[in-house]
Amino acid sequence: MIRWLRSLREHTSGPLQDRVSGLVSAAVVAAIAVTGIAAYLFTTITVYSQLDSELIEVAQLTGEWIASDPEGMGGLNSDALKAANATVSLVRADGTTKNPPGSEAVLESSAEEMAVARLQVGSSARSGTDSQGTAFRIVAVPIHSDGRNYALILGRPLDSTFQILQIMGYTLLTFGVLAAIIASVVGYLIARSSLQPLQRLNQAVAHVTRTDQLDPISLAGMDELTDLATSFNTMMSSLSQSRSRQRQLIDDAGHELRTPLTALRTNVELLVADEKAGMLPEGARAEILRDIAAQLGEFSALIGDLVHLSRDELITSSPEPVDFAEVVRRALERARRRGPGLNYDVELESFYLVGDPDSLERAITNLLDNAVKFSPPGGTVTVRLHGDRLTVADEGPGVDPADMPHIFDRFYRSDKSRNTPGSGLGLSIVDQTIRAHGGWVRAGNRESGGAIFTVRLPGSPEPPPDLP
Repeated sequence: MIRWLRSLREHTSGPLQDRVSGLVSAAVVAAIAVTGIAAYLFTTITVYSQLDSELIEVAQLTGEWIASDPEGMGGLNSDALKAANATVSLVRADGTTKNPPGSEAVLESSAEEMAVARLQVGSSARSGTDSQGTAFRIVAVPIHSDGRNYALILGRPLDSTFQILQIMGYTLLTFGVLAAIIASVVGYLIARSSLQPLQRLNQAVAHVTRTDQLDPISLAGMDELTDLATSFNTMMSSLSQSRSRQRQLIDDAGHELRTPLTALRTNVELLVADEKAGMLPEGARAEILRDIAAQLGEFSALIGDLVHLSRDELITSSPEPVDFAEVVRRALERARRRGPGLNYDVELESFYLVGDPDSLERAITNLLDNAVKFSPPGGTVTVRLHGDRLTVADEGPGVDPADMPHIFDRFYRSDKSRNTPGSGLGLSIVDQTIRAHGGWVRAGNRESGGAIFTVRLPGSPEPPPDLP
């Protein structure tokens, strides 16, 4: 068994299924071995204890009989002892030993029997042999007769006891081996059935690596491996959605970048042709350069929006406690520079949250830029921050009901905004940033005319103790 355990330990770097089945088998075999050894020892102790009790009782009864005639051994002879399957000797305290007439083999006394004879208390029990070398279980009880102290030694052969213990040992060994074999088979089956979901998960991962296809796996059950497979499927779904978003972003970006690049190329080709032929009228060259500068500005803004959208939707920078009202004030300063002819009705209450102030300022700036872009000359942009709600309203044409479901989609531009500058990414950035901070943004129309955007963010009007 020790060699088997060593061999098992040396192969612990094998497949997980083999290791699990091996460990299960080892545990069962060890349990069977311990149980078998304990059962054998307990049975041996019980058998010898019962045999000693029986022999001592017989010796006491025989001693009362022999005490009446110690010299004649109470009339015992070899025939009577053979019938009782026992051997008797009488040892005196001075060491003199007497045996029944006709005895072929005798029991030799030991220090234990001499102590019983001299002390006349208790009894003794041991295993030994007779003069012919036959194994015996030997007991001794004290006898007092005619003023002399004796010890009656009674022995019974252990052949039948050895046979019983031997049969029991062979039985335990046989059934132990069979149980070990069954345990090995059951351990293999348990490991195979238990690790089957893990093997399927491994095959799914290998399939993804080999084919680059994010296919989920189907597993039934309520165990930890099923939970692992569910987490794997969730990860595959997230990766698939992320890949789809990236593909859509690339496709949309390519479509949106094509227009400013085509316009830039056309204007540059006109300037090159004019450099050679001088075909442009006076002032046209300066107008083309202004168009190029404006197109480059739109191009730069579009690249910046694409870079912002290409980031993960989670806040990757270190969040910090911020006063949302200060973020809105900084965004308003930028909006005022871009819409100097507009009026701004602003009411801001302090509201504190944990987030990225830069991304929040960019989102609110985009929201205000949208209001500036659609406000008529001399119009009013209304900004309110009360509690966890921020509203930005303008006096423009409002949002068409047909555009409402798509207003936060990437590159979506309504018919009203197609002739206005912008990339169609501003409101998408607002939606992504607010959702990344655990909030939401909604669009609607005011009864008095114009669009209104409502932002809700989790936070508290009470400043945190660690706000700088």
